Amino acid sequence: MEQELEGKVALVSGAAGGMGAAIARALSKLGVEIALNDLTVDSVMPLRDSLDKRSFAVAADITNKAEVESMITSVEQQLGPIDILINNAGVLRPTKIADIGEAEWDFVVGVNLKGTFLCSQAVIPGMRARGWGRIVNLSSTAGKNVSTMGGAHYTASKAGVLGLTRHMASEVAQDGITVNAVCPGLIDTDMTRQTITTSESDAYASSFPIPRLGRPDEVADLIAFLATDRAAYITGASMDINGGDLMI
Repeated sequence: MEQELEGKVALVSGAAGGMGAAIARALSKLGVEIALNDLTVDSVMPLRDSLDKRSFAVAADITNKAEVESMITSVEQQLGPIDILINNAGVLRPTKIADIGEAEWDFVVGVNLKGTFLCSQAVIPGMRARGWGRIVNLSSTAGKNVSTMGGAHYTASKAGVLGLTRHMASEVAQDGITVNAVCPGLIDTDMTRQTITTSESDAYASSFPIPRLGRPDEVADLIAFLATDRAAYITGASMDINGGDLMI
């Protein structure tokens, strides 16, 4: 199925590392030209230079509507209309609910939920006009249960992503646009390693039916599939990838 998305353009938010970088690599193998977003251009330049297909590094704070709109304009000028949006950018804080300040709540919910909304809102008109689009939102097992590492703001934001996914999917399905969510469990990323100790991650992993952490490339392959026409009849779905940690 190589190059089956040849000629398509994707925007991946939070692309500097971890799952974002893995998603960009997976899409590039399918022929996609990719806009790599993060807070700074420098953070995504190594990835940009490593991809097979044409790519473009673009900085934007996805919680800021004006910056999102400017980013979309820049991407379209450099690569063309955006066919695929991967709302990957996310933040996590492990703070207990009694200690979450208002600013921290706004930050976590702003990046994880508002950013997903703003980026989606910005690309939908163009997708509608062309009659084809793919939006994949990164939620989490936390969105269906309780976060392993994050606080209540993380859990709430990821649950919100699932609701937003369903609603957007219902509004745009007749326009040729699918909207789906992917719900990873505990994945071996820098964010995981910076939040819990190695002994804690090992203990979690040993409790899973598949007793290991997930790999970013495994999540990326699922997301890339959802971007293809092989997944054209899947919309409004939340796809679990968690080693059996959550079975519902």
